[in-house]
Amino acid sequence: MKKAVVLAEKPSVARDIARVLRCERKGNGFLEGDQYIVTWALGHLVTLAEPEAYGETYQTWKLEDLPMLPKRLQLVVIKQTSKQFHAVKAQLQRKDVDRVIIATDAGREGELVARWILEKAHVTKPLKRLWISSVTDQAIKQGFAKLADAKKYEGLYHSAVARSEADWYVGINGTRALTTKFQAQLSCGRVQTPTLAMIAKREADIRSFKPVPYDQLMVTTTQGLTLQWHDQKTKEQRIFDRAKAEKLEQKLKNANGVITAVDTVKKKTPPPQLYDLTELQREANSRYGFSAKETLSILQRLYEQHKAVTYPRTDSRYLSSDLVGTLPERIKACDVQPFRKVVVLLKGRSFDQRLACINDKQVSDHHAIIPTEQAPAPAALSEKETKLYRLVVCRFLAALFPAMEYEQTTVSAEIAGEQLIAKGKRTLSPGWKEVYAEDGSRTEEDVDLPRLQKGEQLRLAKVELKHGETKPPARLTEATLLTAMEKPMAFLSKEEKELADTLGKTGGIGTVATRADIIEKLLQTQLMEKRGKELFLTGKGKQLLDLVPEDLQSPALTAEWELKLEKIAKGELSKSQFVEEMKQYAGSIVKSIKQSDKTFKHDNITGTPCPQCGKLLIELNTKHGKKRVCQDRQCGYKKNIAKVTNARCPKCKKKLELWGEGEGQTFVCSCGHREKLSAFQERRKENQHKKVSKKEVANYMKKQNKQDEFANNALAEALAKLKLDK
Repeated sequence: MKKAVVLAEKPSVARDIARVLRCERKGNGFLEGDQYIVTWALGHLVTLAEPEAYGETYQTWKLEDLPMLPKRLQLVVIKQTSKQFHAVKAQLQRKDVDRVIIATDAGREGELVARWILEKAHVTKPLKRLWISSVTDQAIKQGFAKLADAKKYEGLYHSAVARSEADWYVGINGTRALTTKFQAQLSCGRVQTPTLAMIAKREADIRSFKPVPYDQLMVTTTQGLTLQWHDQKTKEQRIFDRAKAEKLEQKLKNANGVITAVDTVKKKTPPPQLYDLTELQREANSRYGFSAKETLSILQRLYEQHKAVTYPRTDSRYLSSDLVGTLPERIKACDVQPFRKVVVLLKGRSFDQRLACINDKQVSDHHAIIPTEQAPAPAALSEKETKLYRLVVCRFLAALFPAMEYEQTTVSAEIAGEQLIAKGKRTLSPGWKEVYAEDGSRTEEDVDLPRLQKGEQLRLAKVELKHGETKPPARLTEATLLTAMEKPMAFLSKEEKELADTLGKTGGIGTVATRADIIEKLLQTQLMEKRGKELFLTGKGKQLLDLVPEDLQSPALTAEWELKLEKIAKGELSKSQFVEEMKQYAGSIVKSIKQSDKTFKHDNITGTPCPQCGKLLIELNTKHGKKRVCQDRQCGYKKNIAKVTNARCPKCKKKLELWGEGEGQTFVCSCGHREKLSAFQERRKENQHKKVSKKEVANYMKKQNKQDEFANNALAEALAKLKLDK
């Protein structure tokens, strides 16, 4: 009997698919049943070859050897995961296998993961595509019941290859040219450089901003009504002329007024749109300080491990009409605290395509992020997972409620010939706001006005000027940088404004799936830094933008490229045409850098000479700690001098850094606390008599392993030596 190989992207998803398909026999890197063999990648198993693969010329970095423009880029198996590649290849080439089902993530990168494996394994067997938005058992069964012909997604694959090859040509040529020309570890990229330029533009706007003082004139009447002066022509509430403001203040003092109009209108506020990835990353950063990368990582666990939310890498904020029938089951899955009172209000209701969140035209590959029909066990979710899951549930339930209805009253008055206005608001029906009230979120409060009638006389109790000044634009945070990447029109130069339409069509620069990685890379390469929530350009970042060709810094250029990638996905543009254009552009970048007469100066240089070549070392801060490297990259000397550990400071409870080597190792905290490693270990030994359960230590060690830290840090070693109660 012939079988089908199902190729998943990750082991966790493969196990779920295997369970549904009843593939219970374990093999080397696969699970097998009577009809299917389920195997998996580990993310990418195959990638584009490094420059060194194209001959001896490129094994050393030399400016004169650039640009590197191989006619055809080669694929190579990633060494670290080669064992799994060969396990997958063995299953794909089995004689009893007559077809392959691609079950990687349903998106551009997922398509690339699978197709590159198939290409490298020389697979020519018929292909089908599993395209699902959640990995619940029900979704998997429905997906296998309607497998698509893989040819339908070839355009998406070509788009993914074009994106990858463009990044290779532009990124590698630009990075090697910058690094060799200026003898510093510098990098540029198709999306990362314009993103960095946005930070620079915002900083320039803040530096050039000059605050302008203004006044606002407020009047309180004996009836308890507070009115604000408005310019009758421009409707401006602020007065930028102090003399004029004081003159108006004197004019209104001791004057009486009259109500000239009382207008009451009924208004509606529709529910907020559902989350796409970018909006959820923004919200999580604003509320909880989560980085974009962290939010995506948590969402992936909610999607793959807990099966609690749908596919996260989506740019749509709507649902397709075929999901209407699934809404009752999803609502039932949300019947947990703190949403039970809200769910009761929705149970038994019937839904149709007239819901505002249903729009087939606004859904391409994937619909908005919503809960699945499978409720997670509350105890199974971590604190951060719970926070994100609740955000998704709140937004989903709110979308099923009617609009919030309220009554807005505008009172206009005339005092000494001047117009003053007061506005009030009274809720008639809370609608979707009930969801956020139950979640404990703050909602807008009503603003009550006293009952007044047109023609009613007003007596003034107080007239006052409130002083203020215009504020500079706020520094970018990860939340607002994501918005800027999605809608970068404000960051265009005057000459580029005509390209605003292009940016609108493309959805900005980068994609929902790549923006988090771009931000993370800019932080890790010390081109920008985070202080609190705010993002700042580093000295290295400022210099890099001065050295990189100006057109590569433009959001418009990158947005045009994204538009072309979309056309490739739709079959409207050939991949080869786009890649050829990128090769030409890479050549122009190299030429521009070669001709530059600018210089680069390290701002993190130390007074310590390199033990190998004598040049002064530079100090780098990484997420793992501090290290010193030779400023001459051809020398290649590097040494770790401090690493971040999970040991906590006994004074301020922050993570300690471990400095030095051997017996001289010392824990250091930013609060000033210092402690020798030997003293730290002695202090731990004193606590050995205390009862510590195996479960406590196991949970602690499990938590440590999850974190991306140095292995076997001092605290973990000390814990491992503790005597446990039996």
